[in-house]
Amino acid sequence: MPPRSTRPTDKFDDDDYPAYTMGRAAEMLGATPAFLRALGEHRLITPLRSEGGHRRYSRYQLRIAGRARELVDSGTPIEAACRIIILEDQLEEARRINEELRGQGRPKPSA
Repeated sequence: MPPRSTRPTDKFDDDDYPAYTMGRAAEMLGATPAFLRALGEHRLITPLRSEGGHRRYSRYQLRIAGRARELVDSGTPIEAACRIIILEDQLEEARRINEELRGQGRPKPSA
């Protein structure tokens, strides 16, 4: 028997693979397609497009959209929610870079 390809399975594990249609993504979030379009208009997430031009969302994008949904549900305007999430992401990236740079300045332990 020929070896099985791991390629299809890799897609299931890939957080960036655009596996979800707009309708399915909206259903999973308990939101409307208009909510997802609004997140795109505010440049929080940019869905990939299928060959037919339909929006496709990844699990990573759905997590971001879920965070936006939490903020909007608690009364934050969508524009502000998108900005908050972008700033949170920038802060996390700055912290990661800071930790990396701090690690470079430390002497390596001797064996």
